[in-house]
Amino acid sequence: MRRALIALGVGLATLSSGVVTAPAWAAVEVATVKLADTSETARQVAQFWLADDGANLRAATPYTVHTEMAAERSTAEIVPDGKPGSFPPVAAGGPAAPDGTAPTPSGKVYFIGSDNEPHWCTGTAVQGQYRNLVATAGHCVFDVEAPMGALGKWVFVPGHAAGTAPFGLYVGKLGTAPYPFDDVRDYDRDYAFANVYQGVVSSSPGAFTNVGRLLDVVGGQGFAYNQPVGPPVDVLGFPAGAHPDGTRPYSGATLERSAGATFAASVGLPRMDQPVGAESPFTGGGSIGSAWLTGYAADSGLGLLSGVTISVSDTDGDGRYDTGVSPYFGTEAAQVWRRATLNWTGVITR
Repeated sequence: MRRALIALGVGLATLSSGVVTAPAWAAVEVATVKLADTSETARQVAQFWLADDGANLRAATPYTVHTEMAAERSTAEIVPDGKPGSFPPVAAGGPAAPDGTAPTPSGKVYFIGSDNEPHWCTGTAVQGQYRNLVATAGHCVFDVEAPMGALGKWVFVPGHAAGTAPFGLYVGKLGTAPYPFDDVRDYDRDYAFANVYQGVVSSSPGAFTNVGRLLDVVGGQGFAYNQPVGPPVDVLGFPAGAHPDGTRPYSGATLERSAGATFAASVGLPRMDQPVGAESPFTGGGSIGSAWLTGYAADSGLGLLSGVTISVSDTDGDGRYDTGVSPYFGTEAAQVWRRATLNWTGVITR
């Protein structure tokens, strides 16, 4: 997969949901990777995952690359590089699933790893002007085990349920991350956004029906940056791995939620300058890419995305993970997000 470096300076285009506070949209270097850059390629990807009643979805296992860090609380202060700001969430407009499950922005991103096997991370639909944006960890889009390109056959399945796609399967077209993450594996910038085509469901073997734009169907979380460290966040994800002591409290089959305070953290390897910790019992496998939401409302399932889990840690050494780790979402994260919102996608059905 070919990567592209883009330095962008743009003015603020109005998003449909409005803006609370916006940073100066200065030039920012981003790396982009093609996921499925043509409709024909996207149809082949959709067929791979949906064939045989979703056999490859069911066969996928949690991604276990960079799932654990040796983290601890830090006395250092994280100082935002600008004023705090946010963009509001988008409510779902699609119908409930046949079993009555309500549409949700949370789901799983599926892909083929360097081992040529199917894997998944957590992903989240997020606000964007073309209603086609998914947020996750950078290393759940960019292949950090290989010298070039993206993870293969990348798709997003919101409201994942037992290998099915109750609200459609959304094939990725383009991935965007901060350039230093792709260039030098800077884990302070281990976050990415993927633009997805309109969703599809199987209508007959080898044929698909279009279900519409991602946010029109399941809604999307808002986006927040330069937030204070200390207040709690709600973490939403699909943890599935084991704790260091071998216990497995999570199966990865259902969306889990934890709430805990945030704090400045320090980690050993990989080196990070401004990691943020959140009190969370999630295990690493499956929960990588989990959304950190400020102002989360349980009745709507919506809040403001202010971080993503890139790893977990057992900070007190008791054999149980107790902390999720995320890059700090400052002004640069807002600029990268903004760059990703500019990418239109389209449909893959003929």
